Amino acid sequence: MCGASSRSGTSSSPAPEHVPSAHHGPARTPAVIAVDGRSGAGKTSLAVELAAALRTHRTVALVHLEDVYPGWDGLAAGIERCAAGILAPLRRGEAARWRAWDWAAGIDGEERVTEPADVVVLEGVGAGAARLRAFCDAVVWVEAEAAERKRRALERDGETYAPHWDRWAAQEDVWLADDDVRAAAAVVVGSAGGTPDRPEGSTEQVLAALTELPALRDLLAPERSERESAGVVVRRVPARPDAERLFAELFGDSEHAVWLDASDAEVTPSDAEVTPTGAEITPSDADVTPSDAEVTPSGRHARPRSRFSIMADDGGQLGRRMAHRRGTNEVVFGPATPTPVTATFPSPFFRWLDTAWGHATAPAVPDLDCGFALGWLGYLGYELKRECGGTDVDAGLPDAQLLFAARAVVLDHANGEVWVLALESSDAGSWIDRASAAIDAGTDGVTSAPHGVTSAPHGVTSTPHQVTSAPVFAARDSAAAYMAKVSAAQAEIAEGNTYEVCLTTTLEATLPGGGGTPGGQTAVVPLDTYRALRRRSPAPFAAFARFGGLSIASTSPERFLALAADGALRAEPIKGTRRRRPGASAEEDAGVVRELAANPKDRAENLMIVDLLRNDLSHHAVPGSVGVSRLFAVESYATVHQLVSTIDARLRPGASRAEAVAAAFPPGSMTGAPKISTMEILDRLEAGPRGVYSGAIGYFSRTGAADLSVVIRTLVMEHTDARAAHDGATRLTLGVGGAVVADSDPADEYEEIRTKAFAVLDTLGSVFPAS
Repeated sequence: MCGASSRSGTSSSPAPEHVPSAHHGPARTPAVIAVDGRSGAGKTSLAVELAAALRTHRTVALVHLEDVYPGWDGLAAGIERCAAGILAPLRRGEAARWRAWDWAAGIDGEERVTEPADVVVLEGVGAGAARLRAFCDAVVWVEAEAAERKRRALERDGETYAPHWDRWAAQEDVWLADDDVRAAAAVVVGSAGGTPDRPEGSTEQVLAALTELPALRDLLAPERSERESAGVVVRRVPARPDAERLFAELFGDSEHAVWLDASDAEVTPSDAEVTPTGAEITPSDADVTPSDAEVTPSGRHARPRSRFSIMADDGGQLGRRMAHRRGTNEVVFGPATPTPVTATFPSPFFRWLDTAWGHATAPAVPDLDCGFALGWLGYLGYELKRECGGTDVDAGLPDAQLLFAARAVVLDHANGEVWVLALESSDAGSWIDRASAAIDAGTDGVTSAPHGVTSAPHGVTSTPHQVTSAPVFAARDSAAAYMAKVSAAQAEIAEGNTYEVCLTTTLEATLPGGGGTPGGQTAVVPLDTYRALRRRSPAPFAAFARFGGLSIASTSPERFLALAADGALRAEPIKGTRRRRPGASAEEDAGVVRELAANPKDRAENLMIVDLLRNDLSHHAVPGSVGVSRLFAVESYATVHQLVSTIDARLRPGASRAEAVAAAFPPGSMTGAPKISTMEILDRLEAGPRGVYSGAIGYFSRTGAADLSVVIRTLVMEHTDARAAHDGATRLTLGVGGAVVADSDPADEYEEIRTKAFAVLDTLGSVFPAS
C-alpha cells in the first residue's frame, strides 16, 4: 500500500497537502496525475516530491488513497469511492467532500475537503485503475521487484502491516490480473528487475517525462521552458586526437551513443570542373542556368562538410533518448536499468519533433562554427514515409531513434581543436574534466593519415575488425528477380505513372553468438566493424550509432538536408556512381570521371532528383529563394566517383522546421519522382521494408540547426537477445539500389548494386551473393 502512518493508530488529522489553499475564483477543471504501483514501490515519496515541484508554478492538491480504502479488504471499494466522491466532483470544478477512513476504529472518520486546484496528484495502489483513468490526464506507474517492495514496506510500517501483507497483495493480484495499469501508464518509473531505492533526481526526471505528454504539455510549459533554457559549459582544447580512441574512451561503454564522423572526402577542384553543357533542362528547371552550375567547384562544397565530427551519448543528469514505432513515441530518462523513467504516448514522429526541436532558439556556442550546440542525434528510418504521403509499412525496428546529448565533444578538423560541451548541471564539470583527459590521452603519439583518418599510436591495434570467417550474405532478390523488377519499373514509367524509380534490395547475413560455430563465424563487434569501414571508405557523412542492440555503421557521402539556425536550407543529392578500380592509373581514373560527368543517363537521373528536391524545399521556403548552385559535379571518394548537385533555399519566417524536414522526407534520391506515386510502386516491387536504409542520420541542434545524411553504404547490425531463437545472434543487413529510368539496362542496374555493395562487403571479407 502507500505510507501507512494513518493505519497505525487513531485517525490522523488532515495533512496540509490534502487541502490546498481555498480557491475562491471561478470553478476550474484540474489536471489529474495518478501515481500508482504495488505496495512498497515508492509511490508516496515520489508523489509528495512531485506535488512540491509542481507547486512552484501552480496550486496542487495531493490525495492519498490510503485515506480512502475502507479497511484491509477495501482496495476495490476504495477505487470506487475515489471515483465517485473525489475525482468526479473535482473534474466538474467542484470541491470534493469525502470521509477519511479511521483505521483504528474501522469506520469512516472525519470529513475532508479537497478543492479543485490546478493539479490533483492522486497517489496509492489503484490510483491508475481503469475506473479512475477516465478522470486522469496521466498515470505514473512505479515499478519495483516484489521482494524489495515487501522489505521496504515492512521496514517502513513495522508490525502494523506485516499481518496484512499477503491479504492486501492478493487483492492487488486480482485487480491487476484484469487491469494492466503498467501497460496503460503514460510514465513508468523503474524496470521490472530494478531493486534499488529511487535515486536522487528521479522526481525531476518524472516531471520532465510528464512535460513530454501532449495532455500536459501546455500546463507544464514553465518546466519545459526552464529545462530548455539551460546554458552550455564549454571547454576548447587545442588538439588533434585519434578519433577512434577518443570515442572508445568516452562512449565505448555507452549503451546509446552517436558518432557523426567527418572521416573526409578526397575531392579536388578539378573533380568539379564539369559544367551542365548539354544537359536537358526541363521547363520546370528554367532557373538552373549554366552559370549556376559553373560557379562552385565541388571542393568548395565538400570540404566544409568534412570539417566537424560530433560524438555524444545520452548520459548525464539531463540526457535522454527517444524511439518512435508506428505512431507511438517513447522517451526515456536515465539509464536502461534499474531506474529509468519512460514516457510513452501516441503522436506522429514529426509532430513530436516539432515540439522537441522545431522551435529551438538556443544561442550558438561562441566561436564554434559548427551548427551543433547539443541536442538530438540519431536516425530516421525510411518507413516514416507513412507521415509524408507514403503507405504504412512495419519496419520491424523502431522507425526513428534519437538521443538527447546533454554532453558531447565536437572535433574541428580544420583548426585542430576539440570543443567539449555540457549543459549546466551538477555533473557537467566532472564530465568536462574527464573528456579533456581523454583528449589529452588520445593525442599522444597520433600521426596524420590520408582522408583525415588518424593512425593509432604504438601499441594500439590498427586492424580492428576481426571475424573468424567472413559473413555469408544472401540477397532478397536474385539477379534475374532484380532485373525483372527493373523491367517492371520501366513498365510503370512507360505507363506514365513515374519518371524515375529508385529500386533497392537487401543483403542479409546472420552470425550466431556463443563463441562461434563449426563454420567459424563469430558475432561482429559493431564499433570495430565501423572502424574498419571508415578506414576503407572515408566519407564526409560517415556515422556510427548504437541504440542498445541496434548498431549502424555508415560511410555515406551524401547530405540529405542541412538547415542552418538562420533558415538556410541545402540538399545535395547523389545520382550517378562509378567504382574506382584499385591499381588504376591517374589517367584511367580521370577517364572514369569524364565518362560519368558526360553520361546522359546519369545526368537525366540526377536532374530528375534535383527537380524533385527543388519542389520539396519550396513548400516551406521563401518564394524565389530556391536555386541550384551546383549541377552535375563529380566528387571522388576512396572507392567510388559520384555525380552530385546542390539545391539551396531559405526557410520562410514562421515556418515549421520539422515540417520542412518532413516535406523533403524520405530523401528524394532514394525514392524517385514523383515521390508519392513512386513510393507506392516501390512498395509493390520491393515487397519488404527498408528500415534504417534510405532514411537519414544526423543531428537536430538546440540552436534550431540540423544536418542529416542519406543512409547509404551502411551496414545495420541487429543483436538479438541471448534468450531468443538465434541465441544471441547478430543480424547484418546492407541495403543497395539504383535509379531506374526509361533507358536503363537491367543488367547494368544489377551491376550498379554490386558496385555499391563492394566496399562494405570487401571490408568484411565477404562477396556479393551468387545468383
